[in-house]
Amino acid sequence: MKILRLTDLIAAGQVTGKRVFIRADLNVPQDDSGRITEDTRIRASVPCVKMALEAGAAVMVTSHLGRPTEGEFKPEDSLAPVAARMSELLGREVKLVSDWVDGVDVAPGQVVMLENCRLNKGEKKNKEELAQKMARLCDIFVHDAFGTAHRAEASTYGIAQFAPVACAGPLLSAEIDAISKALADPKRPLVAIVAGSKVSTKLTILQSLAKNVDGLIVGGGIANTFMLAAGLKIGKSLAEPDLVGDAKAVIEAMAARGAEVPIPVDVVCAKTFAADAPATVKAATEVADDDLILDIGPKTAAILADKLKAAGTIVWNGPVGVFEFDAFAQGTETVARAIAASDAFSIAGGGDTLAAIAKYGIEGDVGYISTGGGAFLEVLEGKTLPAFEILARRAEG
Repeated sequence: MKILRLTDLIAAGQVTGKRVFIRADLNVPQDDSGRITEDTRIRASVPCVKMALEAGAAVMVTSHLGRPTEGEFKPEDSLAPVAARMSELLGREVKLVSDWVDGVDVAPGQVVMLENCRLNKGEKKNKEELAQKMARLCDIFVHDAFGTAHRAEASTYGIAQFAPVACAGPLLSAEIDAISKALADPKRPLVAIVAGSKVSTKLTILQSLAKNVDGLIVGGGIANTFMLAAGLKIGKSLAEPDLVGDAKAVIEAMAARGAEVPIPVDVVCAKTFAADAPATVKAATEVADDDLILDIGPKTAAILADKLKAAGTIVWNGPVGVFEFDAFAQGTETVARAIAASDAFSIAGGGDTLAAIAKYGIEGDVGYISTGGGAFLEVLEGKTLPAFEILARRAEG
């Protein structure tokens, strides 16, 4: 994908003295008193801001935070705590500016934070008048928020249409490169792990991947539906019997290409869904009517680990069992450690996946950890994200 990058503009000396508008993803969790409880997204946005400042730009950065009502400011919607944290990380003041749409006072070498962009009327619906006003604030628009790349809003899409120059920041550029490496031009075999509670929420992803991957590993409630499709009993486990036909179609589509969807040969069961429920390993053919399948069994985990270690590229979305409960975490841990040990290029995304990566301490062994939840899923569905589309179009001139 051909896009203009901020690094290209800096290398060409085209940023010095220019007004740079950065759309970041600073939507961080806060406690009831407004204190930031986890600042990964702020830290991830700092390199782009530093890059523009060091190039001599006048820098404006904005983001959404929470789900405010457009045109109705409430203190809890303010980016004030985010501006304070970014000030600490940059080692300089980051002034918060309200009511900024009609003009911003910022000089080269300075950085200001523009108050929550979702407070602006017309933001969500990408109103042209608002987008044009934003575009007039800058010489260069930088999209660096992959978490919003699947949304066509005024601060993510409209401004990119009308700004004199529109480019990708380092975070978005890295996402584009990783996604292209994993899906557009992967080293084979390409193995995808898609897990979650429901087939219905991931059906289009499964269908899209079935046309491209060499191995499709399913986990969680999704695997239970695929076990039903393979003629196995799953007791009272979470599943969607009405989607068995769709699961069979995915299995058949893969088989027609000489690819496979490995069905568990053993599982870990319990009688109740609880952290202290006794765990029992059973052959997949021996699940009782009152059993709940809460993890893959050790034989299945070993089979999957071998496939992952032999892969050329791995795409990972979702833990394969209830890894939050230690008794049912072995499958996810085995898969995670196999990915870490593999020579394959791996890309992982989704909140539960990131939690599993953190739990097993393998951050440094995953090729790329995606910062976007919904955006990552839409890429797996085979969709072209609005941010990618507009940046590619602007790069064509």
